[in-house]
Amino acid sequence: MSDIVEEINRMHREVGSRTVPTGEAHTVLLRRTYEAEIADVWDAVTSPERLGRWFLPVSGEFRIGGRYQLEGNAGGEILECTPPERLRVSWLYGPDPGFSEVEVRLTADGPGRTVFELEHAAVVPEEFWGQFGPGATGVGWDLGLVGLVRHLAGDGPVSDWDSSPEGKACAARSGEAWGAAYAASGADPETVAATTAATVSFYTAAG
Repeated sequence: MSDIVEEINRMHREVGSRTVPTGEAHTVLLRRTYEAEIADVWDAVTSPERLGRWFLPVSGEFRIGGRYQLEGNAGGEILECTPPERLRVSWLYGPDPGFSEVEVRLTADGPGRTVFELEHAAVVPEEFWGQFGPGATGVGWDLGLVGLVRHLAGDGPVSDWDSSPEGKACAARSGEAWGAAYAASGADPETVAATTAATVSFYTAAG
């Protein structure tokens, strides 16, 4: 797919917060429109076989109340599933993950078009948020969803894409975009500049 870095510009981003049972959660919201039928997008984000083609291999019990595990990444419980419109899961990683949930919402937007929303809400240590802001989570989702762009377009996965020059350029553009979304949420300019720089450095560092 040509100009794949431009896909970052097609994503709308919002930064916010909400109260959850364990405290105040930070939220990141991603929204974009895909040129695909809602049934196809739903299948791409819920079928274990298709998830393994564009995101990560996944195992588990794929039913409400069942548990899943992404290879080398998050796992959790399937909390809600309303085909083809809504999926909500806990998104837990590490020995003490705290509260973290991901919700995917799909809306048909005429023939062959689907509005895709992903919201990730998590209670995170304030020192971590203070260092990286929303970009630590947001850039990761942006890069992951580039795989969905390719998958729905019929392109195959690209090995080690995220460490390629194009992948790093995509991460840098994403980091700047999340900085803009953070500023729009009311964060002060110095905090936005510092967290954006730290996030971009983390995702584009050599290695």
